Amino acid sequence: MRIRSVITAFLLLFFLILAVEPAMAETSPADLEQSMSDTLDLWRAGQYEQLFEHLAHRGKTSKEQFVNKMHDATIRPACCFQKLANFKLLSEKRTEATVYAKIGLEGVTDGAKSSTREFKLTHQENAWKMQMADVLALSGTKAKKTRHVSKKKYNPYK
Repeated sequence: MRIRSVITAFLLLFFLILAVEPAMAETSPADLEQSMSDTLDLWRAGQYEQLFEHLAHRGKTSKEQFVNKMHDATIRPACCFQKLANFKLLSEKRTEATVYAKIGLEGVTDGAKSSTREFKLTHQENAWKMQMADVLALSGTKAKKTRHVSKKKYNPYK
């Protein structure tokens, strides 16, 4: 009888630990590709408010600032099969994945009509999200980076 209660206690403890342990995001490359495709669709459709919510690492950029930047941008993702190609999963961790993809672009005045490079995706709020800096770079705008420049004080004795 005592052995049965000890075994029951261990089993309850084991299942309690499993329930508390955070679940790892099990993701297939197709899920990552679909997430990236959905983000590019929002951008192409001009739904910048929703696009903002689907991006990670937004920093201090407000939704209004982002929407204004995107309205001013002339570059956007291409349609259909040209939008996303050559998708490869390079590495995946619990909350971060690195992928390699070719993004077709429209509105490019000079240079390449696509961008082929690595992109980082972040798992937040139960979804994989592209980083804002990647979208801004693709659109031809850039995330504002501040530099702290010290001003020299006037020294009349020099």
